[in-house]
Amino acid sequence: MARAPHGAEQDCKDQSVITWMFGLIMDWIPYVTLALGWALSLAVTDGSAEDRLLTAGAVAAAAAWTYLGYTRLPAKWEEPPPVRFAVYFFGMVALGAVLMERDGLFFVFVITGFFHASLLRPLPLVFLGIGATSAVVNLGIVEDAETLDVVMYTAVIVVQTLAIGGAHTLGDKVLRLTEQREEALRAKESALEENAGLHMQLLAQAREAGVLDERQRLAREIHDTVAQGLAGIITQLHAADGADEESRRRLASAAELARESLAEARRTVQALGPPTLEAAQLPEALAEESARWSEANGVPVAFTVTGDARPMHPEVEVTLLRTVQEALTNVRKHADAGRVGLTLSYMDERVLLDVRDDGRGFAPARVTSGAGHGYGLAAMRQRVGRLSGSVSVESSPGAGTVVSADVPAIPQAVAHAR
Repeated sequence: MARAPHGAEQDCKDQSVITWMFGLIMDWIPYVTLALGWALSLAVTDGSAEDRLLTAGAVAAAAAWTYLGYTRLPAKWEEPPPVRFAVYFFGMVALGAVLMERDGLFFVFVITGFFHASLLRPLPLVFLGIGATSAVVNLGIVEDAETLDVVMYTAVIVVQTLAIGGAHTLGDKVLRLTEQREEALRAKESALEENAGLHMQLLAQAREAGVLDERQRLAREIHDTVAQGLAGIITQLHAADGADEESRRRLASAAELARESLAEARRTVQALGPPTLEAAQLPEALAEESARWSEANGVPVAFTVTGDARPMHPEVEVTLLRTVQEALTNVRKHADAGRVGLTLSYMDERVLLDVRDDGRGFAPARVTSGAGHGYGLAAMRQRVGRLSGSVSVESSPGAGTVVSADVPAIPQAVAHAR
């Protein structure tokens, strides 16, 4: 089985590690910064027991808000619900402002907004979230409203918002490009697996076709040389007239031996024919195959022959038989069908085969090879294509499936004439 290049696999692994670490940081940073801010407040800021109790309540409220509004979100940092996440985010910043009102050291917790703002959608909301976070964080360093330099304060917020927002935008683009690259790598690996599966199918078909061609070549050689030679010997022996009784007895013995050898040669020629159709013509072989499949799977199969049934070239008959076997195998594996219909139609120039089921159906355009899907249809098309034929599939979810094969009506006489 072909595998993706080592570098591609390593890139996918590295990207998965980076993605996991990013998610871990986004999940835990609000709790870590909240705990750090509270620890600094307890260690540095003096306050009464009542003040500390009120601060603890505010901390608990912020933790609960984060848990209910963010941690429990589905697909948190991949595709959070826009409205719900916006409510969480600005609520978190507001709670951070309340905590900073009690102790400015809680600006550490508000810094979480610089990280989580990147998950806001659409993009203008990202800059708004960063601006709100910057306004609260920088307000904490103002000791007195009278000393506030509005121009400087505004400039700091604008510069900080543009810088962090620009970094988030760039990071978002890099993340999208990385995801596209990762998807391309997965598609490449899937294509390699598909090609490997098709290659194995082609090898199996080539081996099978080679064996069939060699069997037919041997059959023709035996028919054209040994069998014909023995038939000529028998004719000559019958024409010979021995001079005495002993000569006639020897000629009769030789003729009998030649007839036995000819019969054996003909049995060998027959045995070298297509193995799946040794004992029957195509309609009988398909009837037997469908009956055997129906009995094994408990699903009734209605087999119908239309047109003037006649012997076809061995490769035509073997190809259609294999197509039926592959189609029935797909019905068993995937269709969950209650009934199957099989129709073999002989026309002047073509032979048509239809296999219908009333199973669950599928979307043919979405079928891809790999992981056990798509190889059967590809094998059918490859086999039928060798005869300049075609295979079509009609299906939709819940509406069953029809697999149709169309091959040239090459008569059996062509095989005998080779």
